[in-house]
Amino acid sequence: MPNEETLSRRGLLVKLGLLLNGLVAAALAVPVLRYVLSPVTRGRGNAFLQWVSLGRVSEFPEGETRLATFRNPNVMPADGETVATACWVRRIEGEKFQVFAINCAHLGCPVRWFQQSGLFMCPCHGGVYYSDGSRASGPPERGLFEYAYKVKDGLITIEAGEIPTPGTPTAALDQERPPCA
Repeated sequence: MPNEETLSRRGLLVKLGLLLNGLVAAALAVPVLRYVLSPVTRGRGNAFLQWVSLGRVSEFPEGETRLATFRNPNVMPADGETVATACWVRRIEGEKFQVFAINCAHLGCPVRWFQQSGLFMCPCHGGVYYSDGSRASGPPERGLFEYAYKVKDGLITIEAGEIPTPGTPTAALDQERPPCA
């Protein structure tokens, strides 16, 4: 009769298998947890949105749409040239603007402005938008995304740090513009 304190070969292999499975699970859990907790540990998130200047109001003539660039405030040391972000600025009149993300609402390709036709066009899949950013034709199901903006001391600034999406508050056409304070 075997001693109850001796470990059988089967018992040893079961315990060794459980130990190895636990080590593999821990090794897989570490990168997943780092990914999930990275916004907290790096200080990112909505708290990182900042108002950045696009330039003087006088740089954007009334009735015209111009390309502007700004430095994304949500950067990492390895980001390099990608911190320079572009947007389309349309000055309607006075201090009333629309600031569009350069990305198509379909798959994010950069849209181009064509002054002759008064349209934004996406070269990837043929998305077309009117000058007010609303959808004209093609695969996008909605208009261009807009940045919230404000005008203060002759400068136009936008709330930057993340690409505007349908879930973020924007200056939509049928909504009131942010206060100019």
